[in-house]
Amino acid sequence: MPIENLVHEHVFLGAGHRRNERRVWLVIALTATMMVGEIAAGNIYGSMALVADGWHMSTHAGAMLITALAYLYARRQARNPRFTFGTGKLGDLAGFASAIVLALIALLIGWESLLRFANPVQISFSQAIAVAVAGLAVNLISAFLLKDHHQHLGHSHAGHSHGGHAHAGHAHGGHSHAAHAHGAKAQPAGGHEHHDHSGHSHEHHSHGDHSHHGHAAAKSGTDNNLRSAYLHVMADALTSVLAILALLAGSIYGWLWLDPAMGVVGALIIAHWSYGLIRQTGLILIDATDTVSDLQSEIRERIETPQETITDLHVWQVGPGHNAAIVAIATQNPHPPAFYKEKLAKLTGLSHLTVEVTPVAA
Repeated sequence: MPIENLVHEHVFLGAGHRRNERRVWLVIALTATMMVGEIAAGNIYGSMALVADGWHMSTHAGAMLITALAYLYARRQARNPRFTFGTGKLGDLAGFASAIVLALIALLIGWESLLRFANPVQISFSQAIAVAVAGLAVNLISAFLLKDHHQHLGHSHAGHSHGGHAHAGHAHGGHSHAAHAHGAKAQPAGGHEHHDHSGHSHEHHSHGDHSHHGHAAAKSGTDNNLRSAYLHVMADALTSVLAILALLAGSIYGWLWLDPAMGVVGALIIAHWSYGLIRQTGLILIDATDTVSDLQSEIRERIETPQETITDLHVWQVGPGHNAAIVAIATQNPHPPAFYKEKLAKLTGLSHLTVEVTPVAA
């Protein structure tokens, strides 16, 4: 087989990478324009809720810049061999950083709102409401642009497991067979280690397989970089809504205390969203099994028999919708690695597979 047929790439970017990148840049432009108006109007008309909305909109614009730059860098460096498994997880790193910014925003809003309780000011309600409504409109447009069917506000899928088998230990013996699952036939089983690099496991994606691993695929398919940007504009929209409610009640009933009270409520909700994103992206960054537990179970179900046992299994996410796996199998009736690779060929989201086969005595 020609050597060029054995070369493969490790490009594990999300399916909508370029589209999402363009949308984030557009939202940054909208957000930056609106934040100037809100900060100015909030100071002129004396609304703490409006000022809070404007200032944290400015920090959201900065956080979304992290998102956009992460998309840009990941795309340009996707084929750089310096990155062992590509740049697919850069979006999770950016999402984690953005979630930290979101948490700081929540603290800032909460603190400023508490200070306003002690030092209330007069508010020009009609002007402030008009600007808050305009800000909400921009937020909703931005949220529409960033909306993805995998978005789940304040909810982390990590930890939802449908069971599995216990880890069976390690069996990396001297007579093992290994193969990277990239599409061609592996060498016959024998006394040496064999590597199969033909093609690429991206072709393993199958949407016709509707077993329970689909839920795991949906989890790993979430673009946390886009999700972080979405949460930022949703936080903007939330504070805009709370500002409008507070201003309307204040103008009708004279309840000036409601303005900072809404700021505190908004801060708590934003902190909750931030925690969910920090947890989800953090688990991915440290290769925790929480995000791939269903896929692990499915691999065991498709491989293990009374004669064949998985002795070592590692599954981790390498990008949105992309997972890598290393599977070590101890068997009384050894087959070439390609035999086991074929059993896993239809698993959605399994993009890079390494199989090791160790013969054992009956």
